[in-house]
Amino acid sequence: MEQYAIKGGSPLVGEVEIGGAKNAALAILAASIMTDETVMIENMPDVRDTNVLLQAISSIGGIVERVDRHTVKINGSQIHDVVIEGDYIKKIRASYYLLGALLGKYKKAEVALPGGCNIGSRPIDQHIKGFKALGASVKIAHGLIIAEAEALRGNHIYMDVVTVGATINVMMAAVMAEGLTIIENAAKEPHVVDLANFLNSMGANIKGAGTDVIRIRGVSKLHRTEYTIIPDQIEAGTFMFAAAVTKGDITVKNVIPKHLESISAKLLEIGCEVEESDDAVRVVASRKLTHTHVKTLPYPGFPTDMQPQIAVALGLSGGTSIVTESIFENRFKYVDELTRMGASIKVEGNTAIIDGVDKYTGAGITAPDLRAGAALVLAGLAAEGFTTIDEIRYIERGYEDFPQKLNNLGAQIEIVDTDKALQKFKLRIG
Repeated sequence: MEQYAIKGGSPLVGEVEIGGAKNAALAILAASIMTDETVMIENMPDVRDTNVLLQAISSIGGIVERVDRHTVKINGSQIHDVVIEGDYIKKIRASYYLLGALLGKYKKAEVALPGGCNIGSRPIDQHIKGFKALGASVKIAHGLIIAEAEALRGNHIYMDVVTVGATINVMMAAVMAEGLTIIENAAKEPHVVDLANFLNSMGANIKGAGTDVIRIRGVSKLHRTEYTIIPDQIEAGTFMFAAAVTKGDITVKNVIPKHLESISAKLLEIGCEVEESDDAVRVVASRKLTHTHVKTLPYPGFPTDMQPQIAVALGLSGGTSIVTESIFENRFKYVDELTRMGASIKVEGNTAIIDGVDKYTGAGITAPDLRAGAALVLAGLAAEGFTTIDEIRYIERGYEDFPQKLNNLGAQIEIVDTDKALQKFKLRIG
């Protein structure tokens, strides 16, 4: 079983290039099958989730050509099946984006119920409500969500809760529906805007993405395009916090600083220096961090996907901090692992009360999900001694070349798959 072996205690210093946004890529890859012409997508992250989705697109007859590691051409003209099932697709949450894409294009879709990280219930009721409002019938049978319609017609849809997944899915289904669709209380995340820009580049008519009201005027068909995915806000934020927890100095390149404002604000609050330029952010942690309170909220609030990373930093900060999780109810599973490393954290419901400690110490720990796994890597890099992290497959779902990028900043981290390899790493690093 592969694991990360980490020797902590070195400040991370240098520059790191951020890849394409995983969450934007998943929506855009799904939407690329909605035309019969060839679509070229650049800056695609080469991570497990995107590779699984490309496999799903191939399985139904989509033509997928990897131009290079981060560029893919997709042609949906040969799609012969609207049923997507199989154990591999259940492993990713974003499998359900194929529902909106297939329903929008073919008026029928059957997709296995999604999986992904177990960070709490992520109901699909708002997706179903949106599809029904457009005129589809939706049922769940044999582990599949089955949606079909004679025709899709625009409608006024109010989302009961702000949900990125449902906003994206309904937007795709509505793009070729007859008439006008208005989505109210829509999610405003950067990847919602990126998908809208991508669909518009294919000939869709979407206005208002990035606000809470999105208007979609249906078109009869979509055409070819070439499109570059936005940088990954969460990968960028993770490296920004890597500077904070290791007392380092990291310049995060190829980013959109506007997308990182809530993260930068909290880093400033706890005592880091943050410098922004056009497409880079530098974070320097030269003094003892201080406590703060943070609550996760939909964009432009503090992202739930950055909650474990800030908790790791606050665990090493002076005083008592409070972290409130308002998006997912099961997002504190990493706390037990962090406690093994010497953290002092008490969880009450959706709140973690963190008393800062002077240091973490290395331990054998397990990644419970994608973002918590990345946060535990940061804890290992800050800790005294050696740390091993199991279940790194979670981390590989969303971070490309994570160990290599960290090593380039001066980290000591390696993938090992046997006890012998682990001992070799320990002997070599000393």
